[in-house]
Amino acid sequence: MNQAEVLIDAFERIKGIVDDTLDEVPAPALVYRPDTGANTIAWLIWHLTRVQDDHVAGVAGSEQVWTADGWNTRFGLPFDDDAIGYGQNTEDVAAVTTGADLLREYHAAVHAKTAAYVESLSAADLDRVVDDNWDPPVTLGVRLVSVVSDDLQHAGQAAYVRGLFERS
Repeated sequence: MNQAEVLIDAFERIKGIVDDTLDEVPAPALVYRPDTGANTIAWLIWHLTRVQDDHVAGVAGSEQVWTADGWNTRFGLPFDDDAIGYGQNTEDVAAVTTGADLLREYHAAVHAKTAAYVESLSAADLDRVVDDNWDPPVTLGVRLVSVVSDDLQHAGQAAYVRGLFERS
């Protein structure tokens, strides 16, 4: 197994959790909040997909799927096009009331772009510094693993919220 296959497997796991969480999910579950400050399934999946889209486009030197393919318009959210969820408050979380199909389609589009990019990488590419604002500087490999880690956590949170909804 090479580096691309390992990374693609990791991103496939995220996609699998997203798809499982959205499969036949009742609409009220997408906006369910276990308490008033909790994140919803809709926001969590939107956020993890936006982070992946933003960070992969950034290292690939390409436009985000969000704007390039018009997802920003299709979602119709009251945020700037560059919003990815960092620093958002409880009202922002509540504003994401997107349906499961749109969330799944956007995630699938970002996943496809991510997989295509990762397939193009060599082992040497992963050592390229992509952010020198840190000590040590962040390499491409570290950035991609960071996205995987963040996305897996949020996908698991979305699955957990669905379980809480189903038990409530």
